[in-house]
Formats: sequence, C-alpha cells, structure tokens
Amino acid sequence: MFRSYLKIAWRNLRNHKFHSFLNIFGLSLGITCFLLIMLYVNDEFSYDRFNQKAERTYRINADVKFGGVEQLVAVAPDPIGPTLKSDYPEVEDYVRFYTKEDSRLIRKGNELINEHRVVHADSTLFNVFTLPVVAGNGTTPLNDAGSVVITASMAKKYFGSVNCVGEILEADGKHYKVTAVIKDIPANAHFNFDFIFPMSEVDYEWGNFLSANFQTYVVLKPGVDYLQFNKKLRQVVEKYIFPQAKDIMQLNSADQLNRGDNRFEFNLFPLTDIHLYSDRQGEMSANSNVQFVYIFLAIAIFILLIACINFMNLSTARSAARVKEVGIRKVLGTDRTSLIYQFLTESTITSMISLLFALLFVILMLPFFNQLASKSISVFNMFNAKLLLTILALPFLIGLGAGCYPAFFMSRFQPIKVLKGMSGALRKSNFRNVLVIFQFATSAILIISTIVVFRQLNFIQTKDVGFDKEQVLIISGSVALNGKEELFKQEVLGINGVKSGTVTGFLPVSTAQRKGWTYWKNATMDLNNGISVESWNVDVDYIKTLGMQIVKGRDFSKEFTSDSGAVIINEAMARSLGYNDPIGQKIYTGAAPDIEELKIIGVVKNFNYESLRKNIGPLCLTLGKNNGLVSFRLSTSQVGTAVRQIESKWRGNIGDAQFNYRFLDEDFNRMYYAERRMGKIAVIFASLAILIACIGLFGLATYIAEQRTKEIGVRKVLGASVGRIIFLLSVDFLRLVIIAVIVAAPISYYFMNKWLGNFAYRSEFPWWVFLVATVLCLSIAFITISFQTIKVARLNPVKSLRA
Repeated sequence: MFRSYLKIAWRNLRNHKFHSFLNIFGLSLGITCFLLIMLYVNDEFSYDRFNQKAERTYRINADVKFGGVEQLVAVAPDPIGPTLKSDYPEVEDYVRFYTKEDSRLIRKGNELINEHRVVHADSTLFNVFTLPVVAGNGTTPLNDAGSVVITASMAKKYFGSVNCVGEILEADGKHYKVTAVIKDIPANAHFNFDFIFPMSEVDYEWGNFLSANFQTYVVLKPGVDYLQFNKKLRQVVEKYIFPQAKDIMQLNSADQLNRGDNRFEFNLFPLTDIHLYSDRQGEMSANSNVQFVYIFLAIAIFILLIACINFMNLSTARSAARVKEVGIRKVLGTDRTSLIYQFLTESTITSMISLLFALLFVILMLPFFNQLASKSISVFNMFNAKLLLTILALPFLIGLGAGCYPAFFMSRFQPIKVLKGMSGALRKSNFRNVLVIFQFATSAILIISTIVVFRQLNFIQTKDVGFDKEQVLIISGSVALNGKEELFKQEVLGINGVKSGTVTGFLPVSTAQRKGWTYWKNATMDLNNGISVESWNVDVDYIKTLGMQIVKGRDFSKEFTSDSGAVIINEAMARSLGYNDPIGQKIYTGAAPDIEELKIIGVVKNFNYESLRKNIGPLCLTLGKNNGLVSFRLSTSQVGTAVRQIESKWRGNIGDAQFNYRFLDEDFNRMYYAERRMGKIAVIFASLAILIACIGLFGLATYIAEQRTKEIGVRKVLGASVGRIIFLLSVDFLRLVIIAVIVAAPISYYFMNKWLGNFAYRSEFPWWVFLVATVLCLSIAFITISFQTIKVARLNPVKSLRA
C-alpha cells in the first residue's frame, strides 16, 4: 500500500511540473532561511560552552551608585578572587584578567608588530577555562614572571611552527620565554586573546578593595547555587570594603554603603550568559543582544510558516484538477483514511525534496551568510545533535503540518457531486484567505521593522553627539614612542593639513579606555556628597581636537600652570553637583590624608562618550599623562597626503614599528555594529519572506484565473474592458493585503517601540512608515498577480468560451 502511495505521489509531482516547481521552490527557500537562522541562533547560544566547567563558572560584577549616578561594571577589585577562594569553601578556583594594556609591540625579525589581543592572567587560568595546550607546560605555564603563553596561529606567525616552546618572544623591549602554545581560542568565546602574559608582571597597587580593574571569574563547586552564594558577597562588603572605605567616606557602619539611594555590591554572573545578556562597562569584547537572537528566531519560524502556508494554499487551490480523481477513487471503494494517507505522503515527499534542495542552498549561501553575520559557522555545525534532529524531523513535520489541511480538504469531496462537476472545490475559502492575510501581515511586519531599524541607524549617524567624529585619525601602539609622544605630536602638527592633536587613550567611544572614580563636593567626604564619575586624563589640546564645546568657563591652557590642579566637567556633572554656576567651585577626590583639591575651570557641553543606548553620565577631565593613543584632526581636503606624511614622521621616530591607524568615525560606527548587522539581515530575510509569499500568491492567481476563464470570456463579449477584468481578478487579493497591513501595524508598532526603548536617544516612529509598508505590499502583490491576470484578461473571448 505504501509503495502505491509513493508511486502516485511521484507521478503527480512529475505530471504537474509547474505546480511542483512552485511548491518545492517555495518550501526550499523557506527551509533554507530557517536553517541559516537556526545555525546563527545555535552559534549565539553556544558561547563559552566549550569550557568544561562552563556551568559552574561565574564572573564577578560590581554595582556602584553614589550621588544618584550608577555604574554597572564587569570588573572587580584585585583581592576579591583570592579572598573568595580562601574564605569560602564553595569556591573551587578563580582567575583574573588584566586588560588595561590594550596592545603590545611584538618583534618579528626587524619589524615591530602592534598586537591588540593581549592580556595578563593568573597562573590559575587553565584551572578555570578549557584552553587545550598543543605544546609545552599544560599545568603551570604562567607561574614565572618572564613567561608567555601564545596561540597556535601566533606561534606559526612569529616562529613558523607550534613547536616553539623555550623560544624567546620580545614584547615592548622585554624578553619572554614561551612556556606553552594553546589552540586558538574558539570564536564563540566572549574573550579572544593571542598573547597571555603572567599577572605577576603587572605594576599595580595590590590589595585595594575600592578600585575595580580586573575581570574576575570564580568556579563554584558542584551543587552550589550561585544565587544563594550571591547573598554571601554582602559579607565581603562588610568585612573588606567597609574597613577601607570608612575613613575615606566618613562611615559609621557597613550598612551605609547600601542605604537609601546608595549601593555598593558584588554579584556573580553566569559565564554562559555574558555574550547575550551583559552590556556593562569593562566588557572584554562587544557582546551581542539576546533580543536580536529572539527576533531572528521569530523571523525563521515565520518564514517557514509562510512557506508551509504556500503549500497549503497551492494544494487546496489545485484541488479542482484532482476532484475527479478523488471521486473515482471513492466510487471504486477507497476510503477517506486512505486518501488522507495518500495526500500526506505526497506532501512529505515534496518536503523531503525541498529539504535536499535547501541543504544545497545552505552550503552555497553559508560563506555569504558568514560574511554578513560576521560568523565562522561551518556546514558541520548542522551535525549538532539538536540541530540535526530538527533537520531530520523537518520534512515529516512540514509534510504533516502543511499537508494536513489539503489532505482533509480534498478527501471530503462527495463522489456524486464531483462526477457531476459540482465540487465547488475552488469556491471562496475563508481559511485560505486567513492564510494569505497571515503571509502578508508577516511580510508587512518585516518591512515596517526594517524601516524602523534603518531610521534609528540614520538617527545615530546624524545626531549631534557633542563632538566632531569626522576626520580624526587615531594612531595606536604609541607605547613604541617610548616617552616621545609629545615630540611626535609637535612634529606632526607641523604637517600641512593637520589641524590639532592630542595624546590620550580616553576617547568618546565605548571601545576606548575608561576609569571610574569618585568625587566629593566637600573636603570632608561622605556618602551624601559623593558622586560616581568617569574621570579621564587628557592634555591641553584634547577638547579642541575632538571638536567639543566649552559652554562655561574656559579650556585647559599651557599659559596657566595652575591647570594641573584644575578640572573641566560636563553638564551632567554640573547638574549632579547642584551648582548654578560651577566655575571656580572646588571638588575633592583621593583618600585621606592625600586628599586632592581640584578647581572647576570649565564646563564642556554634554557629549555621548558611550553608545546612544545609555544616558550621558557625569564626566571629569583632568590634565594628566595617558599614552594609550595619539589622535590628530585632519583637513578634509588633504587626508591621504597627511596620513602618508604622518607615517613618515612615525618611521623617523621609531623606524621598525608598524604604523597602525584608524579613524574615530570607524570606532563610532563599530559601537552600532550589531544594529547594522541586524538591519542587513532583516532586509535580506524580509525580501525572501515576501518572495515566498509572492510565489504562493502567483500560484493562487494562476488557478483562480484558470477557473474563471469562461466568466472572463462572457464579460468581454458583454463589453468589459481589459482594465475592468484585471480589477475584478485582483481586487480580492488586494483587499486581503490591506487587511494584512492593518493587522501588522499594531503588532509591529508594539515590538519596534519596545526595541527602540533600548536606546536612551531614539528616533520617532512616524505614521508614514505604515503607509510605505501598505504601498509596498500592495505594489508587490499587484505586480505578482498581474502577470497572470493580464494574460487571461487579454485572451480572445472565443477561446475563453471554448475552454
């Protein structure tokens, strides 16, 4: 019996090639989109899970709030890791990362290469994270101060082979012995380093619980509930934070640190949640957002549903061509159950063929998709157990789900009516109309969402962020100048086309250096007048080079030697201090007895030093040395020439060090990379969703037109024009599209408003977005059905009446 089902199914596919092509092509596209997005979603949820202790590993976060200003950071004080290990038996081990050195100059022959993926780590690194060693010491490779661990790719780059244990690596003029070579850290890790130096060489004032500069991870012993353990971290505040803070902040008890609007606490954050759920200051890399993952997952499901709806619509629409087959089978004794099995077999076979084509499309499109999504997903990722099970189940789920309605619809035809030609198989179907509305409502939602995303991106690009990001050249690796940064800056300022320059690692982009600090309004410090602030060391040319605006007071100047004890604050800081006119007022920082008094000499207009997702917080600029980067503002007409001359000056000062540069607007755009990527992917999949919906609409229009051929002939004989006939054939479909947009409007408005809520600064949601979506959907639908309606409307009525 089953063999008979297969034979009949194959014959129907072969004998109705156009119908089969529409079904298979539509389903293939839907499954292809579904599989690509599922590969993406699977990769996003796989971050850091390669670590054997991933489910028991947590990062220590710090939440600090003083003076109404909150700082949520991904870093912790240096002693907290060792303290938790020694004081709490629940802690199995810990490791700290120190990332303040964002690059090092590594020597390769006569060339110095600026490497950015560098970090300092504790010798316990390999007890926490799974980093397979391919050569050398696999247990304690970071125990010695002069040691270094490198990845396999760096071993090949600098030594030509992974067998380089014992070789000497020169970094910033210092010599390190390679003690281990590890496999390249997987791309699905929330950090990725090529050079790991020992923590023991970091020059730091150790033991300070009030300064947070280390990404710290702990492994809890099996069975320990991290949420319960979080409560014990309050004891750390009482036992260690309070003794160091009580004299500085004039505290009587540890409770004051978490009283009223103030907060000082630590909490554990699961390692496997960092990539999708964490967006704090001090992240080691730009994380993703779980909202994007759920959005793409919803798109995948909806596109697959659209493809399945196409199958259902096309199958039921084509039922007129099979009503006699059904009638004869019933007369010959075939029961309804057997007919249902027959139609379900046909739909399953169609799904299987579609899946094979979809797998081929995935293989062909994966390189392009990886480039679009900035991923390195392999075809072999489909062999993930859950994903493979989904792939194997897809044809049966689609075959059953999409084929169920057509099977029951066609198997219920009554033999007598069918053989008399009274099947009414293609009479108006409310259910089929609902399916068409669902398809185009989904398409409209995707169109509206895409427009909103790109409007927000355009808003980000054009909003006044308080500084001029254009034509600012940033040179990294300035440590190679070895104290000659100011000399280099002055030489470059003599180049035609260079307007100004500044030496500092603090820039108004989230990828630059950050330093949280606390300032007080009074010399006697307490929690009531303390404010958590971003505190940046800059030079006298910083504000001019970055194109910022002084709204009160003045800028730093070389003519005022007293500016070494001065501070420029932003408008947000002025509001936090509560001064009507802050110029000349004093603020204080430091720890007794070394209290530092700073005089406010200027107020700079608020500028967005983080992404537009966050409000502008208090900021203080002080004169100080910071040699992380050198930046220059260039003339727009002489950028290329100026860059070449700057490189010449660089070579003249350093000689063998790489000249690495970028522009500030590139760093600015990088902050919104996830949104831009989301927009591009949304455009592509929205287009594919519309294409799949149009395939079904085209098929329906074709069959509807065929069934109304005689009617059209009669109308033409009675004088109906071609335009009138096209209108009659199109109006029902266009009515459904309008209903679809009406359904899509409130849904898309709700979800996109929710997405825009992630931004402190956002674009408006204009009414015309819905009008554009309506016009686009109507135009696409009309163009799709017009191919067939125009053809039928222009038929000779004599031929139509003979049909």
